[in-house]
Amino acid sequence: MTINEALRDATKRLIENKIDEASLKVRLTLAYFLDKDKEYLVIHGEDELDEKSLRVFMKNVEKLSNGMPVQYIIKKQSFMGMDLYVNEDVLIPQPDTEAVIEEVLKLAEIVNKRKNPSEKIKILDMCTGSGAIAISLAKYIYQSDVYASDISPKALEVADYNAKTQGYEIKLIKSNLFEKIDIEEKFDIIVSNPPYIESDVIEHLPIEVQHEPKLALDGGLDGLSFYRNIAIDAKDNLKDDGYLVFEIGYNQKYDVIRIMQDNGYRNISSKKDLSLNDRIIIGQK
Repeated sequence: MTINEALRDATKRLIENKIDEASLKVRLTLAYFLDKDKEYLVIHGEDELDEKSLRVFMKNVEKLSNGMPVQYIIKKQSFMGMDLYVNEDVLIPQPDTEAVIEEVLKLAEIVNKRKNPSEKIKILDMCTGSGAIAISLAKYIYQSDVYASDISPKALEVADYNAKTQGYEIKLIKSNLFEKIDIEEKFDIIVSNPPYIESDVIEHLPIEVQHEPKLALDGGLDGLSFYRNIAIDAKDNLKDDGYLVFEIGYNQKYDVIRIMQDNGYRNISSKKDLSLNDRIIIGQK
């Protein structure tokens, strides 16, 4: 079977199973297992696939047809100009989260203005998962100490691998929210993209999302459990005038603002992502 024939058959299989972006996903998958780029597939479309490559490819096409995200198969996701390693122990970083990075960078500039030039900004990324947020902040904020926490040791292994691969230092903490956050100096900024899906909604999510770790999706009965708990304890871990930054679901703006208000945060604001969905809530201690 040629490369073109394999791609055509695989694409047809995914379309029959109502998988979006079928052609792109099969091309990414075959290129990955051939250790080539997508352009190679175009140039060598009439080349015959060896039996082993075809067998491995079709096995993974079956996974795609059952809803497994292509990122878990090719083991990477692009985020903030980096190719990050991902596996089934972490959520797949999404482009919407890049808007969170941009807002934290703006806050870092504000914090910098009230610090000595040699003083580092101290940031905590809570529920770090793959480390996407923490590593991006370490990349773009030169004078920073970035901490990243998660309850999952497997997620922290992924975050550690990504940090080392990208060449940025983050300090990892295994902690159930603030339980093990025992840092002498408080943080200038705490940022979190916590689990925020309502428990009974998870089974109705798109099939690809259901392949992501439930631990990183389940936000409790109303999807707001983590926001409440983090907002309460963040105050004791933030410096005066420090910032708490949340990524939120598209319909959670007013609920999370109310949580922030109830816990005494001030200068609360919301920001949208590139799709113009409400995505970020910022509050100041």
